Amino acid sequence: MGRTTGDRIIFRRDRFMDGVSRLVRMARLGSDVDVRCLLAGQFTLDNPRAGPGVVPFHLVLDGWCTVASGASTVALGPGQLLLLPQGAAHRVMASSGPRHRIIEEAGGSFPIRRSADAKPELDLFCGHYHFDSAAGELLFRLLPPMVHATLDTPALTLADVLRGEACMDGPGTGAIVAALCDALLVMALRSRPDQRLGATALWTAMADEVIGRVIADVIDRPDEQWTLDRMAATAAMSRATFIRRFTASTGTTAARLLTSIRMMRAADLLTHSDHSIARVADEVGYRSESAFAQAFRATLGTSPARFRRDAAAGRREDAAGEHRWSSADEHAAPR
Repeated sequence: MGRTTGDRIIFRRDRFMDGVSRLVRMARLGSDVDVRCLLAGQFTLDNPRAGPGVVPFHLVLDGWCTVASGASTVALGPGQLLLLPQGAAHRVMASSGPRHRIIEEAGGSFPIRRSADAKPELDLFCGHYHFDSAAGELLFRLLPPMVHATLDTPALTLADVLRGEACMDGPGTGAIVAALCDALLVMALRSRPDQRLGATALWTAMADEVIGRVIADVIDRPDEQWTLDRMAATAAMSRATFIRRFTASTGTTAARLLTSIRMMRAADLLTHSDHSIARVADEVGYRSESAFAQAFRATLGTSPARFRRDAAAGRREDAAGEHRWSSADEHAAPR
């Protein structure tokens, strides 16, 4: 029995999100909750600009607050997540009710900020995603400065688990909360257009089955020759119509997205395989090693060879650090 049109749309969206999942895995993200805020009344919390490889997030489980960054202001309510992909400085605040003294208590996994002598009106988790890969940098470049999404029912279920685990704050809470935050990120990125309260981005293309199918094809086969004419033909559109619709659906250009996907894959191969640079170039769609090197440098600011050397040096430093910690543990252990 054949699939209905609705089934085909669901299949194509699922396939698109499978491609997005691959991009997220290449980014090799980690996450941490920095503080849980249980606040009431007026307050102001200033957050400086995040360092390289750090993407702040705020998740509201109960209550309301406002986040301001530059000229943008977002109201965050129950079940809403705000991501700041460029790590911009921002202020979290509430302007109604009395102002209470805020105290900070140590927790087993992360600290808790409370309004002294007041019942909490806001339950807010503040944390960050972190990455040390070029793929992670390119992934977040594809997002607007603020991503504001309302979580769907499965994501809200995870958020409730997160709250319960945070309240328990027992052995392993930090690891469990970090894993839940990772899952919530992907769920927020896959949110439907009516759940997305911010600007368009790559992820909003899932609302457009035709554009989503083209993007899924590019993610599946970055080594193929993806010209604008070929993408338009895949979408069964004229070149001009495809360009307009792609930009409207994703907030970026097809050429920029194609280059970003190819460079994410290239950075991952250069870091985690022993393929020659010529082979890496071929696997991401460049028939000329020099053309690949030029595109790589334009995107990441360094040559493929230097990038590979730096990545290898970073892994050696990490391994040496782990060895030092292991040795220290052995010496400290009772005999």
